[in-house]
Amino acid sequence: MIDPAESRDEIADILIENGTISSIGRDITVSCDAQIDARGMIVFPGIVDMHVHLREPGREDKETVASGTKAALKGGVTSVLAMPNTAPAIDSVDNLELLQGIIRASSFANVFVCAAITRQRQGKELTSIRDLKQCGAVAISDDGNSVDSEEVMLKALREAKAAGIILIDHCQDNLLSAGGSVNLGLTSTRMGLKGISRESEYLRVKRDISLAQKADAAIHIAHVSCAESIEIIAKAKQKGVRVSAEAAPHHFSLDEEAVWGYDTNMKMNPPLRGKDDLSAIRQGLRDGVIDVIASDHAPHTDNEKEIEFERAEFGVIGLETELAASITELVEKNILDWPELIKKLTINPAGLLGIKKGRLGKGMDADLVVVSPGKDRIIEKKDFVSKSKNSPFLGKRLKGCVEFTICRGETAFQAR
Repeated sequence: MIDPAESRDEIADILIENGTISSIGRDITVSCDAQIDARGMIVFPGIVDMHVHLREPGREDKETVASGTKAALKGGVTSVLAMPNTAPAIDSVDNLELLQGIIRASSFANVFVCAAITRQRQGKELTSIRDLKQCGAVAISDDGNSVDSEEVMLKALREAKAAGIILIDHCQDNLLSAGGSVNLGLTSTRMGLKGISRESEYLRVKRDISLAQKADAAIHIAHVSCAESIEIIAKAKQKGVRVSAEAAPHHFSLDEEAVWGYDTNMKMNPPLRGKDDLSAIRQGLRDGVIDVIASDHAPHTDNEKEIEFERAEFGVIGLETELAASITELVEKNILDWPELIKKLTINPAGLLGIKKGRLGKGMDADLVVVSPGKDRIIEKKDFVSKSKNSPFLGKRLKGCVEFTICRGETAFQAR
């Protein structure tokens, strides 16, 4: 078992009783209802994915809380943060309570809610951040949209600090990226499409970190995609700014050449960047500049993807592949060791969100995953549990297979 939060990396038995971990040690002998023989496997805390689009309410044709959490469990994810770009947006206590009711009725895993920063995510009028926090939101974000107004963003950071809630920042200057589909440069020229520049990301990263410093507030940078952003984040951390960052598996696994075949399953925002950017993200993960790995799970229907590239929706699914992609691209290539990887998937996101997840200590919730690290599989459309199938890893061989996912003390997924 590996649990970075408890500094454990050892052979051990884990006893689960009444939904919690009651004992960890060698050769536990006790009568029990069920036993999993995990010899040759790795057991670690259930993944905490802090960037997931469940689409409910409003776009249940793409995903639901039920289907999304089933997909999560198959991928070893026991806790997800549901992003607020739903219809209606999670921009009020009423809408938050609506989603919480859906979660209580239909979720199979732990679902935490990220509320919006501004009304209808339009970047103009702040939501009631304190009320949303008191009602149960654990983060705020206008994900999918950036807050263009410096005045509004500064006020949001100050109110988030006062409320004790993390602000997750979608960094994109729409004036610089409007109409773009792919990375600006060789790829946009080769494909004859309008490009999305690195500047549209890193200039907004620089601005918002500066505002966070001015507000003396914490800020989390979502889905970092380019080298310049990582450099800015690294320098801010050195100065003591309370900034954290995440990377998605597609951004450290694939570069812009994957888009050249006009496969819309390679279209996401921010776009796949150059080889130097991919290397910088891997180095940022290794150096600790990037704290978290999150899927940015963004399901879309076939008819939203199987159209002309420039008209296709941005976004890819990732709940069922993030662990295997991370093992394949980071552990197998000696970018991260197992404890480092698990830290970025579990205790780091849990700590940022202020939730009691991501560890296997005695008395903790029994959320854990059992993985065969040596097994591999080819990713096929038919195997996805998610309602949508828009994966950038289709046809690729990934290493590391989830054998069991235990959530709230119950076996919630078992490989066939």
